[in-house]
Amino acid sequence: MKDTKALTAHSEYLPLDSIFINPVTNAFMGAAKIATQWKALNYLSSPVFKTAVEEYANFKSLLGEHHPDVYYFSEDKSLSLDALYCRDASISTDHGMILCNMGKAMRSFEPKAQRKVYEAAGIPILGSIEGRGTLEGGDVAWLDTNTLAVGHSYRTNEAGIEQLKGLLIPLGIDVLVVELPHFRGPTDVFHLMSVLSPVDSNLAVVYSPLMPITFRNELLERGFELIEVPENEFDTLGSNVLAVAPRDCIMVKGNPKTEQALMASGCKVTTYSGHEICIKGGGGPTCLTRPVKRRL
Repeated sequence: MKDTKALTAHSEYLPLDSIFINPVTNAFMGAAKIATQWKALNYLSSPVFKTAVEEYANFKSLLGEHHPDVYYFSEDKSLSLDALYCRDASISTDHGMILCNMGKAMRSFEPKAQRKVYEAAGIPILGSIEGRGTLEGGDVAWLDTNTLAVGHSYRTNEAGIEQLKGLLIPLGIDVLVVELPHFRGPTDVFHLMSVLSPVDSNLAVVYSPLMPITFRNELLERGFELIEVPENEFDTLGSNVLAVAPRDCIMVKGNPKTEQALMASGCKVTTYSGHEICIKGGGGPTCLTRPVKRRL
């Protein structure tokens, strides 16, 4: 890792410096594993392995254009297809990684697998969510360097949030709880970052119909301009946008209205085909990445 004096983990939009990914070849492994797991994991349909590999190679090349240090999680046969969405198993902070406790039972081994990789890389562990507490990384987003928003969802429960507060509040970090709706129920993948993607200090992509009024007002009071995702671009992950630098975004192809709105707000937008690696599993580009540090 690079010199941490000019780096922070407390951002969703600053220029990427270092990042972990879990290649689709590690997570999917092949057609046989896909066939045995996709229904139980509630994928829309069975991913086509060959196409998924091609899509992921394109996505990885887009990350490479921004020259972050890219690190890899290890192949682990105990993990499910969902290990592709590596953001969910941990949270990066300036004080070390927080290992999550997954709300989706088939993903329960992911935090332990990530711990091994972090420890081997010399990355400190701040703490873990344990016991009856559940927390997934897709439910958290930094609003500023001292404020972490956390969604109370079917994947992240009250006990997990209280443990997160116990780790962060003593460090001077505010934890803002966002009560998420039932929507499609416990089996669906619905995180805070399903409806929120900060792409600059004062700009966020949102899907307001599923956003609590109090939280939406909080964003407005903090000075955020909101780019509204239309209804027909929610299921195609229009509201899941990865900022590789301020107003420099990567998103799944097929969301032209959101893409145009981003560009109208001064953003550079790069798209990739993600039907197999994103749409079918419900995880966009933020889900495919576990940023470690961004440049101040």
